[in-house]
Amino acid sequence: MSVPLKILVPVKRVIDYAIKPRVNSTRTAIETQNVKHSLNPFDELSLEAAVRLREASTPGPKKSKNPSPLVADILAISAGPPKCVDVLRTAMAMGADRAIFVEVDPPAAAASADAEGGGAEGEGAGELEPLGVAKLLAAVVKAEGRNLVVCGKQSIDDDSNQTGQMLAGLLGWGQATQAAEICFEADGDVEGGWRVRVTKEVDGGVETVRGRLPMVVTTDLRLNEPRYASLPNIMKAKKKPLVKKRLEDYGVDGGRRLRVIRVEEPPPRKGGGKVEDVDGMIARLRELGAI
Repeated sequence: MSVPLKILVPVKRVIDYAIKPRVNSTRTAIETQNVKHSLNPFDELSLEAAVRLREASTPGPKKSKNPSPLVADILAISAGPPKCVDVLRTAMAMGADRAIFVEVDPPAAAASADAEGGGAEGEGAGELEPLGVAKLLAAVVKAEGRNLVVCGKQSIDDDSNQTGQMLAGLLGWGQATQAAEICFEADGDVEGGWRVRVTKEVDGGVETVRGRLPMVVTTDLRLNEPRYASLPNIMKAKKKPLVKKRLEDYGVDGGRRLRVIRVEEPPPRKGGGKVEDVDGMIARLRELGAI
């Protein structure tokens, strides 16, 4: 008998992608005060993928080209300051059934880092590191009985691209990273079973991997085009359950293991030069030692 999907979608509140990041005055972090924040774009892709899996599994007159197992529920989770509740409401407006908010106390985390010999200051000082996030998600997976995690391959603020892989390692699950397509296919070796098929782009073209549940999948930009949260869905999201937790509830230590020494903006690019013809270009390249 087919096991219903219980999907976990982690989401993160980050500086809006349209805002140009600025280094703070102490050169220890990116300035986050009085800056517009929004849902991490890669997490929007994960939410859309989860919702499409549910739509493909829902019986109806229009059969999907890529059917999937029945989706029991989609759970969104975020950890950070209280303002993370905003992105969770957005996630539920986009299709998540319920949400968990894990409050992380920035001052306490920053004090812990300072006591160990330094650390970044400001709002970002209390953020969980990728390993801490992976440990938290592993605890939530076990507590909530999840069998599929769909998460963005990275967040656009730190670009770590580590959490999904660490989570799969902690759980001992299979993983498929940087998904450009996610679909399910019947598993001939198991009666009523399903296999996950993930296609991803690589340097030489595309690569397809298959795995059985439980599984961790990380999403890439070409996976889909996320839907907008409509006004009726935004209103409905206010009535969906949102549970508030703390790290201690899951037995996770939020202490930092890494210390940011300095953050600097990249040097401005130098202007290019014009040449009259090919001979001039070759001569210029020789002057620069390129050929």
